[in-house]
Amino acid sequence: MSRHETKRSERRKPPSSFARLPLAAAIYLAVGSAAFAQEATPAPTPAEKEAATLDTITVTSQRRSENLQKVPISIQVLGTEKLEELNVSDFEDYVKYLPSVSYQTFGPGFAQIYMRGVSSGGDGNHSGPLPSVGVYLDEQPVTTIQGPLDLHIYDIARVEVLSGPQGTLYGASSQAGTIRIITNKPDPTGFEAGYSLEANSVSHGGTGHVAEGFVNIPLSEKAAIRLVGWNQHDAGYIDNRENDRQFPIRDPDDVPSWGGVVSNRDCTSTDLLLCTGRAKDNYNDVDTTGARLALRLDLNENWTISPTVMGQRATSNGLFAFDESVGDLAVNHYYPERTEDKWMQAALTVEGKIGNFDITYAFAHLKRDDETDSDYSDYSFWYDTLYAYGGSIYNDNGDFINPSQYIRGKDGYKKTSHELRISSPAENRFRFVGGLFWQNQRHDIQQDYRIDGLATDLSVPGWPGTLWLTKQIREDHDEAVFGEFSFDITDKLTAMAGFRSFRVDNTLKGFHGFASYVIDDPDNPTDAFCADPETPFMNSPCVNIDKELKEHDTIGKFNVTYEFSDTKMIYGTWSEGYRPGGNNRRGSLPPYVSDYLTNYELGWKTSWMDNRLTFNGAVFRQEWEDFQFSILGANGLTEIKNANQARINGLEMEMNFAATYNLQLTAGAAFYDAKLTENFCGLTDSSGKPITECPVGVINPETGEEFEGPEASSGTQLPVTPKFKGNLTARYLFNIGGFDAYVQGAVVHVGERTSDLRTAEREILGDLPAYTTADFSVGIAKNNWALDLFVSNAFDERPQIARFTQCAESVCGNVDHAPVPGYENGQIYTVTSPPRTVGLRFSQKF
Repeated sequence: MSRHETKRSERRKPPSSFARLPLAAAIYLAVGSAAFAQEATPAPTPAEKEAATLDTITVTSQRRSENLQKVPISIQVLGTEKLEELNVSDFEDYVKYLPSVSYQTFGPGFAQIYMRGVSSGGDGNHSGPLPSVGVYLDEQPVTTIQGPLDLHIYDIARVEVLSGPQGTLYGASSQAGTIRIITNKPDPTGFEAGYSLEANSVSHGGTGHVAEGFVNIPLSEKAAIRLVGWNQHDAGYIDNRENDRQFPIRDPDDVPSWGGVVSNRDCTSTDLLLCTGRAKDNYNDVDTTGARLALRLDLNENWTISPTVMGQRATSNGLFAFDESVGDLAVNHYYPERTEDKWMQAALTVEGKIGNFDITYAFAHLKRDDETDSDYSDYSFWYDTLYAYGGSIYNDNGDFINPSQYIRGKDGYKKTSHELRISSPAENRFRFVGGLFWQNQRHDIQQDYRIDGLATDLSVPGWPGTLWLTKQIREDHDEAVFGEFSFDITDKLTAMAGFRSFRVDNTLKGFHGFASYVIDDPDNPTDAFCADPETPFMNSPCVNIDKELKEHDTIGKFNVTYEFSDTKMIYGTWSEGYRPGGNNRRGSLPPYVSDYLTNYELGWKTSWMDNRLTFNGAVFRQEWEDFQFSILGANGLTEIKNANQARINGLEMEMNFAATYNLQLTAGAAFYDAKLTENFCGLTDSSGKPITECPVGVINPETGEEFEGPEASSGTQLPVTPKFKGNLTARYLFNIGGFDAYVQGAVVHVGERTSDLRTAEREILGDLPAYTTADFSVGIAKNNWALDLFVSNAFDERPQIARFTQCAESVCGNVDHAPVPGYENGQIYTVTSPPRTVGLRFSQKF
């Protein structure tokens, strides 16, 4: 299906000793090989100190090595030194310094990233839309449905952040932008090693540590290996406080119910008192262990092969949100909450020349396995309190039982990609980059909603105690041919045109539902019956969904760049990005198709004062066409529809200033006006086109029922993204007692955001207030060692990253019904960043 054909015609386990071996090996080699270390870099001379200047930053964002100041893209770069100076160790550490990036997260490894205001706030479900921001590790994409890999940031050359559609070179899921994490590569020219040891303490929480090391070993003049290892323990700071939850007691002759008490204390259980013993302070701790082994082999002066194997395991406990009705940094939960995120990626890059043309082949295979335990008892409590849900939950004896649910999830990802690319010489007046891309993603989904003691006739066949089961295979396949062509019209004026022709084939197959879905009952209104209940599917009862969507289209890009001088240029860009469509689980719903983002941008790159000051920026308008939006439908099934249109106007700016040799200032700011341009009714017509006119009381021609009015009116602000986000960092170097020393301060401000696109849900959840955080650090260094003391979130702020409920907001949010004692404002969770953290780090390089 082509967009032009359709649209235009219509309009964790604890780390084992073995897991620490790569880290131990890296540190041992680093320390044990000190005798081979090179001499420390001599201190700068007085003349060098007077010549304050900014370093030249090289990037590969356009698939070539280029000076950042010559690249006509709104791009921000955090290099090795900057990452170390900002004490960056994971995604949340660096994303706060990126004005164009917003995010939501529900724990390590489950971040949903948004750029330039392109956010509906409804991503992340395993049967939902693909991400709108692509994340790359070196040459390979590492974006999965529920979020990109949460890679530990150590021995990283740089993080490149490309704002705006990057569809021509980076393809699917780079609709709004691309984040590239570039690792340090093996170097045959010399030995290098280093390690870092850190201890830290979290206010209102526990203590943590980080140990990491690397070693670069030349094997010959043409070969080298690089081994990197890390082990990190993040202290918990959320308390699961002791609590007894009383389920409603009803007249059994009226509405039968269990009417018992669930307690998270350590106590003795009885028929009407269930003790789970889950109360614990600082229960959201995380342990992360990983390693990277890379080889570089120069076959000759033209060809190099670089295989890499990298893996990480992160085990997290608890919930990374708090319940304001319980208290600051506190919850009352009753069932296991734990995630183990394990992944390994094997990659191969081959680089060479044929004549004057550069050839690059990049292969990657990613295997990621997530196992999660989630407390889902809020859902049971609220539906029992308001709608007597517990009156239908019983055991094999017919006795009513505790209806509390918990979830055991397993998500298995396999992602394989191939890219073959050719580039003409960069110095040619006419030059190009082009290639072929092939990718296949397979997602094995298992979501097991359990109730202890559940009757056999209520349990999904073959799954005792399972009230609801999702057991599906999702495959997202895409292929593309792409290219960008540049021509120097004059020595100052360059024009570039690019395209990407793609086709996608996405399928969803398997089982989802209750036990009743297995039996074909004409009186049951569900549309997910088992067509063949005698044929199981991957140890689930049957196949009750088997859907496929195929699409093909071409997107484009055009850019004009004018250089006033070697240090100043402006550019204008028209570009498109896309996100592939997919299949809804509900059989009666049509698939959702690709949505598109069109960008109109005017930017500038300038350097001043003999390269002591750079000032870059861009103004833009983006049109988001028929964007994919997720809503919670009947039985809690996510429904995705091409729901509406939006427009984002924005301004991004970045400044770097070497004020003196000793003082360097860095600042970034972004301003966004992201709004709907038509009403959001939450409905589509029979052809999948959004319905944007739905006045209250008017009959819906599709259903014959009255409209209830738009869920969000034209002009409504898009969620998650603030109207303003900015940061300022100052670093001052000085000498004291023969030591090189520094003091640094960094301030980040994030403006107010809305929590949901829909008006009613937003009023329940409330807006996300503006916040400002500050980080400080001081340190000394001499020869090859350094000692740093840092304070993150120095004033112990509570940034609100996201707000959510476990069930429909109108139910768990407690708006349209009488207050429940203890939950007068409903049960709403707030995701926040870690409280004030003080750390001490010793590092050494050879």
